Amino acid sequence: MSDSSGVPDPVRTQDAAEHAASAAAEIAEAASRAARIRQAREEEVSSSFGGAEFAATLDDATREALFVYLLRLGDDRLVLGQRMAEWCGHAPILEEDIALANISLDLFGQASNLLKLAGEVEGAGRSEDDLAYFRDERAFRNVQLVELPRGDFALTIARMLLFAAHGTLVTDALSRSTFPALAGIAAKSAKEFRYHLRHAADWMMRLGDGTAESQARMQRALDELWRYTGELFAGDAVEMRLAEDGIGVHPEIVREAWRRTVSDVVARATLTLPVDGAMARGGRNGQHTEHLGRMLAEMQIVARSHPGARW
Repeated sequence: MSDSSGVPDPVRTQDAAEHAASAAAEIAEAASRAARIRQAREEEVSSSFGGAEFAATLDDATREALFVYLLRLGDDRLVLGQRMAEWCGHAPILEEDIALANISLDLFGQASNLLKLAGEVEGAGRSEDDLAYFRDERAFRNVQLVELPRGDFALTIARMLLFAAHGTLVTDALSRSTFPALAGIAAKSAKEFRYHLRHAADWMMRLGDGTAESQARMQRALDELWRYTGELFAGDAVEMRLAEDGIGVHPEIVREAWRRTVSDVVARATLTLPVDGAMARGGRNGQHTEHLGRMLAEMQIVARSHPGARW
């Protein structure tokens, strides 16, 4: 780095070196994280979470409710992880490209564990890969919030904040579940969600309290997504049954804490919390937007083109 006279500028040169070192450290951490995830995944393939044994202690109705509940949890994370992965190579800065990829990996890891546990509870011999790649759109139980298109960076940050605030509270509560395997998965996931929430909050405050353009985009993203948040708290007989048995969490109990968390970040970002209105629903029962089918067609094409392939 040099000034107009051609003399090197030591301050700018040092800043550039520090930036390059930071980027290199982020890349190394991402590679190390991916390696750890691969190793853990390989170790889990031949192991069992004990889902079948636990399910054997339940009556048929509770077992079916638990299977559906685990699908809902796993599908939320699988679908949002896929949306987050779409940012790979497209984020506004290198460090954020790596951060979003890591968050996507976290969500895929959670989805893999939850869907594997769902397969064990179901007892039909389906693996996590079977549930991820060989179910059609109507069999997915994710909320519509996570399946919406990637959108711009503001929409991604707003969605991450809304979902991570909910995920942090739910997984913290699930870490005390009477189902040991689910409690263990939730305890690990809660730590990851806390990072996702902190990351999204930092970006929302930077953009919301930034330029007029960045503030307008963040507000527009919040307004667009708000009507999809109601489904996060729309409990039904599935959650009710499992909450009564201490296995699951009724989503209504985290609503107020979620609203306080989101409201605090929105206020600090100098944005306005949208007004509640009609809320979109249906994802929990297999009724989705047109966007999920298109996303699944891309996500599932390799597995469906080469069923049973190993690599």
